[in-house]
Amino acid sequence: EKQEEYETEKMNSPEQIALLACRLLHLDEYAEEHIYMLALNSACGLLGIFFLSKGTVNAALISPREIYIRALSAGAVQIALIHNHPSGSALPSEEDIQLTERVKKAGELLGISLADHIIIGGKSGAYISFREAKLI
Repeated sequence: EKQEEYETEKMNSPEQIALLACRLLHLDEYAEEHIYMLALNSACGLLGIFFLSKGTVNAALISPREIYIRALSAGAVQIALIHNHPSGSALPSEEDIQLTERVKKAGELLGISLADHIIIGGKSGAYISFREAKLI
C-alpha cells in the first residue's frame, strides 16, 4: 500500500469526503470507475485510505470481503466508500445500491458501521451521499 500525506483530522461530512476524493484521489478525473474506502475511528478520524478496485467506464467489481479485510487491518470502527461515475452522473445505479446494502449488512456482523457511500459524478465534482439521500 502507498502512503500519502493528507491534512485533515476528521471526515465528518459528505462534502469533506467528496473534496478529499477529488483533491487527493482525483476521482473527478478518471475515465474508469475507481473504488476507495476510508477507514475511520469512532470520532471520524481518518485511519487510512484504501484503493479497492478499478473497473470499466460503467462498472467496478468489489466484494465486502476485500473491504473488511482492509478495515479490520486498519482498526476501523466505521468506514466510508467512495467511487466515481465517469459518465458525469452521480446518481447511484441499482448495482451501487445493492453493493452498499451488502457492505452495510456485513459490517453490522463485524461491528464496523458503514458511515456513508459517496459517488463522485465525473469532472463536475458533483457528488451524492447515500447517507444524505437516506439510502443507508
